[in-house]
Amino acid sequence: MKVLNLQCAHGHGFEGWFASQDAFDTQLADGLVECPMCGDTAITKLLAAPRLNLANARPPAEAAPAKLPAAADSPEARWLRAVREVISQTEDVGERFVDEARKMHYGEAEERGIRGQATPEQARSLADEGIPVFTLPLPAALKETLQ
Repeated sequence: MKVLNLQCAHGHGFEGWFASQDAFDTQLADGLVECPMCGDTAITKLLAAPRLNLANARPPAEAAPAKLPAAADSPEARWLRAVREVISQTEDVGERFVDEARKMHYGEAEERGIRGQATPEQARSLADEGIPVFTLPLPAALKETLQ
């Protein structure tokens, strides 16, 4: 298994796991490797130090406490955590978003957290009616089940 540090053209860094270097090269050439933040497929491989298994190098009692890498608290990582939280707390109503938002606003449906699709014109119309909405772009990686 190859674990590679990757970056998209927009500077978003992420990790990719591949069966081999050939698998990475093939997937990259086929446009199958994409940034989990923005969906960009212009991906470059970053330099990385090899991972050495040094589990027996010192006794476990002397091992330093595990720290999260700096990338785990990057703005991108915090944003992804926030988006995942929104997804876990809302119902995806898809193209019914505008109708469902209106029904809740006018008391025709139970109020709940929803998310879905609306055109900019539809969002403005909802706002004009006093229905609060906001745009939250979701990366493709969060729209699908990870395997």
